[in-house]
Amino acid sequence: MNFLMALIINGPIKSFCYRRLQYLSSRFQMHVLLNEMKELAAQKKVPHRDFYNIRKVDTHIHASSCMNQKHLLRFIKRAMKKHLDEIVHVEKGKEQTLKEVFETMNLTAYDLSVDTLDVHADRNTFHRFDKFNAKYNPIGESILREIFIKTDNRVSGKYFAHIIKLPPPTAPGSPSPVPSSRQSCVPVPVSSSPIPSCPIPIPCAHSRSHSDVYRTKGQLANFQEMLENIFLPLYEATLHPAQHPELHLFLEHVDGFDSVDDESKPEHHIFNLDSPLPGNWVEEDNPPYSYYLYYMYANMTVLNHLRR
Repeated sequence: MNFLMALIINGPIKSFCYRRLQYLSSRFQMHVLLNEMKELAAQKKVPHRDFYNIRKVDTHIHASSCMNQKHLLRFIKRAMKKHLDEIVHVEKGKEQTLKEVFETMNLTAYDLSVDTLDVHADRNTFHRFDKFNAKYNPIGESILREIFIKTDNRVSGKYFAHIIKLPPPTAPGSPSPVPSSRQSCVPVPVSSSPIPSCPIPIPCAHSRSHSDVYRTKGQLANFQEMLENIFLPLYEATLHPAQHPELHLFLEHVDGFDSVDDESKPEHHIFNLDSPLPGNWVEEDNPPYSYYLYYMYANMTVLNHLRR
């Protein structure tokens, strides 16, 4: 395994693989140019096999990015008209209304457009997790992300709750699209925030865990604490639903967990018999992905048995 990991991060091997992929891509393009019409004619001879009969399942649709640019633009403009004087942000101890927030950016509702929002994740974000994350900030401003598509803010996620309750921008009258979005759960201490923090039930929720981020900030002492912060509230709501009615109702709509991070980061550890237990993992480095999978799967197995 160490040898394979060394190969993955080796510079010359990366260059060779890139050139090999470029060669295969060019070869495929040549095939398309030579045989496109033949394949198109063959496809037309097969009945009921067109594009509209294809069903695609994507489990990585985040609730905070489930809308398209026009959808988000219309919502922000509507909020600026109806809630302009509502206090939405606190900057250095001073409360700011929605109007004041946009005034600090020298923007009005008429200045907003699809181009100025710049939240479309195009091909330039492929293999660039930094650019992909930047697309979560409308107009490049993290404050707008905090106000409109986050729950931990001055309005307790009010705008975020409203926008994900709106009808999704799918084809009208089409029975095929079925939205199922993902909601992040941050592994903060249980006493600080209940899990999850989304104020309304959504069709599907998953867990997104970045223990290295919270470990660096000093919010987590070890990996065991992160697991407890995620799963203990779920166990508690399962065993005592009357004491946690909102979380119990939320869990009725959960169908899975999804661990997401930047796959381009090399892993510096290998999960084996010598790996420390979660309570002893106190390093700032993230555990390997297999370490995450093992302990999350173990907890999910227990949770599933309790909820039968």
